[in-house]
Amino acid sequence: MWITMLLLLGCLSAFIVFRKNTIPVVDETEQRSRKLSVIIPARNEQFNLPYLLDSLQSQTYQPFEIIVVDDFSTDRTREIAERYGVKVISGKSLPQGWTGKSWAVWNGYLHAKGDAFAFLDADIRLAPQALALLMKARERSKGVISVVPFHQTERLYEKLALIMNILGIFAFTSVFERSNPQKGVYGSCILTLREDYEAINGHESVKSEVLDDLLIGSKFMEAGILVTNFIGYGLVFFRMYPTGIRSQIEGLSKGAILSTGTLSLWTVIPIAIWTIGLLLSNTVWLFIHTSWALPLMVGYLIYMLQLFYFAKYVGVFGILIPVFHFFSSLFFIIVMGYSLYQVVVLGKVKWKGRYVKVRGRRGL
Repeated sequence: MWITMLLLLGCLSAFIVFRKNTIPVVDETEQRSRKLSVIIPARNEQFNLPYLLDSLQSQTYQPFEIIVVDDFSTDRTREIAERYGVKVISGKSLPQGWTGKSWAVWNGYLHAKGDAFAFLDADIRLAPQALALLMKARERSKGVISVVPFHQTERLYEKLALIMNILGIFAFTSVFERSNPQKGVYGSCILTLREDYEAINGHESVKSEVLDDLLIGSKFMEAGILVTNFIGYGLVFFRMYPTGIRSQIEGLSKGAILSTGTLSLWTVIPIAIWTIGLLLSNTVWLFIHTSWALPLMVGYLIYMLQLFYFAKYVGVFGILIPVFHFFSSLFFIIVMGYSLYQVVVLGKVKWKGRYVKVRGRRGL
Protein backbone atom coordinates (compact mmCIF):
# COMPACT_ATOMS: atom_id res chain seq x y z
CA MET A 1 0.00 0.00 0.00
CA TRP A 2 2.79 2.46 0.87
CA ILE A 3 4.35 1.93 -2.55
CA THR A 4 1.09 2.81 -4.28
CA MET A 5 0.64 5.91 -2.13
CA LEU A 6 4.19 7.10 -2.79
CA LEU A 7 3.85 6.61 -6.53
CA LEU A 8 0.52 8.46 -6.66
CA LEU A 9 1.92 11.25 -4.49
CA GLY A 10 4.89 11.50 -6.83
CA CYS A 11 2.69 11.91 -9.89
CA LEU A 12 0.52 14.50 -8.17
CA SER A 13 3.58 16.46 -7.05
CA ALA A 14 4.48 17.19 -10.66
CA PHE A 15 1.25 19.06 -11.22
CA ILE A 16 2.07 21.30 -8.25
CA VAL A 17 5.20 22.70 -9.91
CA PHE A 18 4.34 22.40 -13.62
CA ARG A 19 2.78 25.45 -15.25
CA LYS A 20 1.87 25.60 -18.93
CA ASN A 21 3.17 29.15 -19.05
CA THR A 22 3.36 29.66 -22.81
CA ILE A 23 4.10 32.96 -24.52
CA PRO A 24 0.76 34.73 -25.12
CA VAL A 25 -0.24 34.91 -28.79
CA VAL A 26 -1.73 38.37 -29.32
CA ASP A 27 -2.17 40.91 -32.09
CA GLU A 28 1.17 42.09 -33.49
CA THR A 29 -0.03 45.21 -35.32
CA GLU A 30 0.77 47.89 -32.72
CA GLN A 31 3.64 50.32 -33.33
CA ARG A 32 7.10 49.01 -32.54
CA SER A 33 9.21 51.72 -31.01
CA ARG A 34 12.12 49.79 -29.51
CA LYS A 35 15.35 48.95 -31.31
CA LEU A 36 16.18 45.31 -30.56
CA SER A 37 19.76 44.11 -30.58
CA VAL A 38 20.11 40.33 -30.86
CA ILE A 39 23.35 39.11 -29.28
CA ILE A 40 24.53 35.56 -29.99
CA PRO A 41 27.62 34.10 -28.26
CA ALA A 42 28.98 31.38 -30.51
CA ARG A 43 31.80 28.92 -29.91
CA ASN A 44 32.12 26.22 -32.58
CA GLU A 45 28.49 26.55 -33.67
CA GLN A 46 28.76 25.89 -37.41
CA PHE A 47 25.96 23.31 -37.28
CA ASN A 48 23.50 25.37 -35.24
CA LEU A 49 24.09 28.94 -36.38
CA PRO A 50 22.48 28.71 -39.86
CA TYR A 51 19.15 27.60 -38.36
CA LEU A 52 19.07 30.56 -35.97
CA LEU A 53 20.15 33.14 -38.55
CA ASP A 54 17.62 31.81 -41.08
CA SER A 55 14.86 32.11 -38.50
CA LEU A 56 15.93 35.65 -37.59
CA GLN A 57 15.70 36.68 -41.23
CA SER A 58 12.10 35.44 -41.28
CA GLN A 59 10.89 37.41 -38.25
CA THR A 60 7.83 39.63 -38.53
CA TYR A 61 9.64 41.89 -36.03
CA GLN A 62 13.01 42.53 -37.62
CA PRO A 63 15.85 43.20 -35.16
CA PHE A 64 17.65 46.53 -35.31
CA GLU A 65 20.91 44.55 -35.40
CA ILE A 66 22.23 41.01 -35.01
CA ILE A 67 25.60 40.54 -33.33
CA VAL A 68 27.44 37.22 -33.37
CA VAL A 69 30.35 37.02 -30.94
CA ASP A 70 32.82 34.49 -32.31
CA ASP A 71 34.25 33.01 -29.13
CA PHE A 72 37.54 31.63 -30.53
CA SER A 73 35.79 29.08 -32.73
CA THR A 74 37.96 26.58 -34.57
CA ASP A 75 35.29 25.64 -37.10
CA ARG A 76 33.37 27.68 -39.73
CA THR A 77 31.32 29.70 -37.23
CA ARG A 78 32.72 33.09 -38.27
CA GLU A 79 32.51 32.32 -41.99
CA ILE A 80 28.85 31.33 -41.68
CA ALA A 81 27.94 34.42 -39.66
CA GLU A 82 29.64 36.73 -42.16
CA ARG A 83 27.80 35.03 -45.01
CA TYR A 84 24.52 36.17 -43.45
CA GLY A 85 25.71 39.77 -43.31
CA VAL A 86 25.40 40.16 -39.53
CA LYS A 87 27.85 42.02 -37.32
CA VAL A 88 30.60 39.61 -36.21
CA ILE A 89 32.70 40.41 -33.16
CA SER A 90 35.94 38.56 -32.54
CA GLY A 91 36.36 37.14 -29.08
CA LYS A 92 38.92 38.72 -26.79
CA SER A 93 41.26 36.89 -24.46
CA LEU A 94 39.43 35.73 -21.37
CA PRO A 95 40.32 38.01 -18.44
CA GLN A 96 40.98 36.66 -14.98
CA GLY A 97 37.75 36.01 -13.12
CA TRP A 98 35.45 35.68 -16.13
CA THR A 99 33.75 32.59 -17.55
CA GLY A 100 33.72 32.16 -21.31
CA LYS A 101 30.05 32.68 -22.13
CA SER A 102 29.57 35.68 -19.83
CA TRP A 103 32.62 37.34 -21.39
CA ALA A 104 31.33 36.69 -24.92
CA VAL A 105 27.88 38.09 -24.08
CA TRP A 106 29.41 41.13 -22.39
CA ASN A 107 31.50 41.91 -25.46
CA GLY A 108 28.40 41.66 -27.60
CA TYR A 109 26.65 44.13 -25.32
CA LEU A 110 29.57 46.58 -25.56
CA HIS A 111 29.03 46.73 -29.35
CA ALA A 112 25.21 46.85 -29.23
CA LYS A 113 23.31 50.04 -30.06
CA GLY A 114 19.74 48.94 -29.35
CA ASP A 115 17.59 49.90 -26.39
CA ALA A 116 16.48 46.29 -25.86
CA PHE A 117 18.53 43.09 -25.96
CA ALA A 118 17.71 39.52 -26.88
CA PHE A 119 20.46 37.17 -25.72
CA LEU A 120 20.12 33.97 -27.74
CA ASP A 121 22.22 30.82 -27.70
CA ALA A 122 23.29 29.65 -31.14
CA ASP A 123 21.16 26.50 -30.92
CA ILE A 124 17.91 28.52 -30.74
CA ARG A 125 15.36 28.45 -33.57
CA LEU A 126 12.43 30.87 -33.74
CA ALA A 127 8.96 30.77 -35.28
CA PRO A 128 8.39 33.82 -37.55
CA GLN A 129 6.29 35.73 -34.99
CA ALA A 130 8.49 34.82 -31.99
CA LEU A 131 10.38 38.10 -31.53
CA ALA A 132 7.21 40.17 -31.93
CA LEU A 133 5.40 38.15 -29.28
CA LEU A 134 8.42 38.09 -26.98
CA MET A 135 8.66 41.88 -27.16
CA LYS A 136 4.97 42.18 -26.30
CA ALA A 137 5.32 39.70 -23.45
CA ARG A 138 8.18 41.77 -22.06
CA GLU A 139 6.17 44.97 -22.32
CA ARG A 140 3.29 43.39 -20.41
CA SER A 141 5.55 41.89 -17.73
CA LYS A 142 7.37 45.22 -17.21
CA GLY A 143 10.57 43.35 -16.48
CA VAL A 144 12.90 40.69 -17.86
CA ILE A 145 11.63 37.55 -19.57
CA SER A 146 13.28 34.29 -20.49
CA VAL A 147 12.12 31.21 -22.34
CA VAL A 148 12.77 27.52 -21.78
CA PRO A 149 12.83 26.40 -25.44
CA PHE A 150 10.94 23.45 -26.88
CA HIS A 151 13.51 20.70 -27.46
CA GLN A 152 13.70 19.56 -31.08
CA THR A 153 15.39 16.15 -31.00
CA GLU A 154 16.39 14.01 -33.98
CA ARG A 155 18.66 11.20 -32.82
CA LEU A 156 17.82 8.62 -30.18
CA TYR A 157 20.52 9.74 -27.73
CA GLU A 158 19.06 13.27 -27.76
CA LYS A 159 15.70 11.92 -26.63
CA LEU A 160 17.31 10.50 -23.48
CA ALA A 161 17.19 14.05 -22.10
CA LEU A 162 13.43 13.81 -21.55
CA ILE A 163 13.59 13.62 -17.74
CA MET A 164 16.25 16.35 -17.53
CA ASN A 165 14.17 18.63 -19.75
CA ILE A 166 10.99 18.04 -17.76
CA LEU A 167 12.79 18.82 -14.50
CA GLY A 168 14.04 22.04 -16.07
CA ILE A 169 10.48 23.05 -16.95
CA PHE A 170 9.37 22.24 -13.39
CA ALA A 171 12.10 24.46 -11.94
CA PHE A 172 11.48 27.46 -14.20
CA THR A 173 7.68 27.43 -14.18
CA SER A 174 7.10 26.57 -10.52
CA VAL A 175 4.65 28.89 -8.83
CA PHE A 176 6.92 28.87 -5.78
CA GLU A 177 9.70 30.59 -7.75
CA ARG A 178 7.71 33.78 -8.40
CA SER A 179 8.93 35.52 -5.27
CA ASN A 180 12.18 33.60 -4.85
CA PRO A 181 14.96 36.21 -4.48
CA GLN A 182 17.30 33.73 -6.24
CA LYS A 183 14.91 33.27 -9.17
CA GLY A 184 16.85 32.51 -12.33
CA VAL A 185 16.36 33.15 -16.01
CA TYR A 186 16.93 30.53 -18.70
CA GLY A 187 20.14 31.56 -20.44
CA SER A 188 19.30 30.29 -23.92
CA CYS A 189 16.73 33.03 -24.52
CA ILE A 190 16.61 36.24 -22.47
CA LEU A 191 14.90 39.51 -23.36
CA THR A 192 15.61 42.70 -21.40
CA LEU A 193 15.67 46.45 -21.77
CA ARG A 194 19.06 48.13 -21.88
CA GLU A 195 18.19 50.19 -18.81
CA ASP A 196 17.36 47.06 -16.78
CA TYR A 197 20.49 45.24 -17.96
CA GLU A 198 22.72 48.19 -17.14
CA ALA A 199 21.02 48.65 -13.75
CA ILE A 200 22.59 45.37 -12.59
CA ASN A 201 25.83 45.86 -14.57
CA GLY A 202 24.83 43.02 -16.86
CA HIS A 203 26.92 39.89 -17.15
CA GLU A 204 29.82 41.59 -15.43
CA SER A 205 27.87 41.13 -12.19
CA VAL A 206 28.03 37.33 -12.64
CA LYS A 207 31.28 37.12 -14.56
CA SER A 208 32.81 34.30 -12.51
CA GLU A 209 29.67 32.20 -12.06
CA VAL A 210 29.13 28.80 -13.67
CA LEU A 211 25.37 29.39 -13.41
CA ASP A 212 25.47 32.82 -15.03
CA ASP A 213 21.85 32.68 -16.18
CA LEU A 214 20.44 31.63 -12.83
CA LEU A 215 22.56 34.15 -10.94
CA ILE A 216 21.81 37.05 -13.28
CA GLY A 217 18.13 36.39 -12.64
CA SER A 218 18.73 36.91 -8.94
CA LYS A 219 20.53 40.19 -9.73
CA PHE A 220 17.44 41.43 -11.55
CA MET A 221 15.26 40.38 -8.61
CA GLU A 222 17.53 42.18 -6.15
CA ALA A 223 17.18 45.34 -8.25
CA GLY A 224 13.38 45.10 -8.10
CA ILE A 225 13.11 44.08 -11.77
CA LEU A 226 10.49 41.38 -12.25
CA VAL A 227 11.61 38.10 -13.86
CA THR A 228 9.05 36.07 -15.83
CA ASN A 229 9.82 32.68 -17.36
CA PHE A 230 7.87 31.09 -20.20
CA ILE A 231 8.00 27.79 -22.04
CA GLY A 232 8.75 28.00 -25.73
CA TYR A 233 6.06 25.62 -26.99
CA GLY A 234 5.11 26.67 -30.54
CA LEU A 235 7.48 29.66 -30.76
CA VAL A 236 11.00 29.12 -29.42
CA PHE A 237 12.89 25.89 -30.07
CA PHE A 238 16.37 24.49 -29.74
CA ARG A 239 18.34 21.43 -30.72
CA MET A 240 20.79 21.19 -27.90
CA TYR A 241 23.50 18.65 -28.64
CA PRO A 242 23.57 17.50 -32.28
CA THR A 243 27.25 16.55 -32.18
CA GLY A 244 27.02 13.54 -29.85
CA ILE A 245 26.03 12.11 -26.50
CA ARG A 246 29.34 13.14 -24.92
CA SER A 247 28.57 16.83 -25.42
CA GLN A 248 25.05 16.21 -24.16
CA ILE A 249 26.26 14.71 -20.89
CA GLU A 250 28.87 17.46 -20.54
CA GLY A 251 26.33 20.22 -21.14
CA LEU A 252 23.55 18.87 -18.93
CA SER A 253 25.87 18.01 -16.06
CA LYS A 254 27.48 21.46 -16.01
CA GLY A 255 24.87 22.93 -13.71
CA ALA A 256 22.70 19.96 -12.74
CA ILE A 257 23.79 19.81 -9.09
CA LEU A 258 24.63 23.47 -8.63
CA SER A 259 21.26 24.70 -9.91
CA THR A 260 19.32 22.98 -7.14
CA GLY A 261 20.84 25.40 -4.64
CA THR A 262 19.02 28.36 -6.21
CA LEU A 263 15.52 26.87 -5.99
CA SER A 264 12.92 27.47 -3.32
CA LEU A 265 12.54 24.58 -0.89
CA TRP A 266 8.86 24.50 -1.86
CA THR A 267 9.93 23.78 -5.43
CA VAL A 268 12.59 21.24 -4.48
CA ILE A 269 10.29 19.10 -2.31
CA PRO A 270 7.63 18.22 -4.94
CA ILE A 271 10.32 17.76 -7.60
CA ALA A 272 12.19 15.38 -5.28
CA ILE A 273 9.01 13.42 -4.50
CA TRP A 274 8.19 13.15 -8.22
CA THR A 275 11.72 11.99 -9.03
CA ILE A 276 11.76 9.41 -6.24
CA GLY A 277 8.44 8.04 -7.42
CA LEU A 278 9.69 7.89 -11.01
CA LEU A 279 12.86 6.02 -10.08
CA LEU A 280 10.90 3.70 -7.80
CA SER A 281 8.49 2.82 -10.60
CA ASN A 282 11.43 1.79 -12.75
CA THR A 283 12.42 -0.90 -10.25
CA VAL A 284 9.39 -2.93 -11.36
CA TRP A 285 11.72 -5.05 -13.49
CA LEU A 286 13.69 -6.04 -10.39
CA PHE A 287 10.58 -7.11 -8.44
CA ILE A 288 8.58 -8.65 -11.26
CA HIS A 289 8.13 -11.93 -9.35
CA THR A 290 7.20 -10.37 -6.00
CA SER A 291 4.10 -8.83 -4.43
CA TRP A 292 5.50 -5.41 -5.27
CA ALA A 293 5.21 -6.06 -9.01
CA LEU A 294 1.56 -4.96 -9.40
CA PRO A 295 1.73 -1.57 -7.60
CA LEU A 296 5.07 -0.82 -9.25
CA MET A 297 3.68 -1.67 -12.68
CA VAL A 298 0.64 0.53 -12.08
CA GLY A 299 2.99 3.34 -11.03
CA TYR A 300 5.16 2.76 -14.09
CA LEU A 301 2.15 3.09 -16.40
CA ILE A 302 0.86 6.21 -14.63
CA TYR A 303 4.25 7.87 -14.95
CA MET A 304 4.38 6.83 -18.60
CA LEU A 305 1.09 8.59 -19.32
CA GLN A 306 2.23 11.64 -17.41
CA LEU A 307 5.47 11.78 -19.40
CA PHE A 308 3.48 11.74 -22.64
CA TYR A 309 1.50 14.73 -21.38
CA PHE A 310 4.54 16.74 -20.30
CA ALA A 311 6.53 15.83 -23.43
CA LYS A 312 3.88 17.57 -25.54
CA TYR A 313 5.01 20.89 -24.07
CA VAL A 314 8.68 20.06 -23.51
CA GLY A 315 9.96 18.63 -26.79
CA VAL A 316 9.90 15.96 -29.47
CA PHE A 317 10.61 12.64 -27.77
CA GLY A 318 8.60 10.15 -29.79
CA ILE A 319 6.85 7.13 -28.35
CA LEU A 320 9.65 4.80 -27.26
CA ILE A 321 11.31 7.04 -24.64
CA PRO A 322 8.14 7.74 -22.59
CA VAL A 323 7.10 4.06 -22.85
CA PHE A 324 10.54 2.81 -21.85
CA HIS A 325 11.27 5.68 -19.49
CA PHE A 326 13.73 3.44 -17.66
CA PHE A 327 16.40 4.56 -20.15
CA SER A 328 15.80 8.27 -19.66
CA SER A 329 15.76 7.73 -15.89
CA LEU A 330 19.10 5.91 -16.09
CA PHE A 331 20.48 8.75 -18.19
CA PHE A 332 19.29 11.20 -15.51
CA ILE A 333 21.20 9.24 -12.84
CA ILE A 334 24.36 9.24 -14.98
CA VAL A 335 24.18 13.00 -15.58
CA MET A 336 23.53 13.80 -11.92
CA GLY A 337 26.31 11.45 -10.81
CA TYR A 338 28.79 13.02 -13.20
CA SER A 339 27.72 16.50 -12.13
CA LEU A 340 28.21 15.58 -8.47
CA TYR A 341 31.67 14.17 -9.26
CA GLN A 342 32.74 17.38 -11.00
CA VAL A 343 31.49 19.63 -8.22
CA VAL A 344 32.61 17.62 -5.18
CA VAL A 345 35.75 15.83 -6.42
CA LEU A 346 37.13 18.02 -9.21
CA GLY A 347 35.86 21.38 -8.01
CA LYS A 348 35.35 22.44 -11.62
CA VAL A 349 33.07 21.72 -14.56
CA LYS A 350 33.91 21.37 -18.23
CA TRP A 351 32.08 22.94 -21.15
CA LYS A 352 33.22 23.37 -24.76
CA GLY A 353 36.83 22.65 -23.99
CA ARG A 354 37.06 25.03 -21.03
CA TYR A 355 37.18 24.23 -17.34
CA VAL A 356 35.32 26.54 -15.00
CA LYS A 357 36.10 26.43 -11.30
CA VAL A 358 33.19 26.00 -8.96
CA ARG A 359 33.15 28.76 -6.39
CA GLY A 360 33.18 27.51 -2.83
CA ARG A 361 29.89 29.04 -1.80
CA ARG A 362 28.18 27.30 -4.69
CA GLY A 363 29.76 23.95 -4.04
CA LEU A 364 28.49 21.12 -1.83
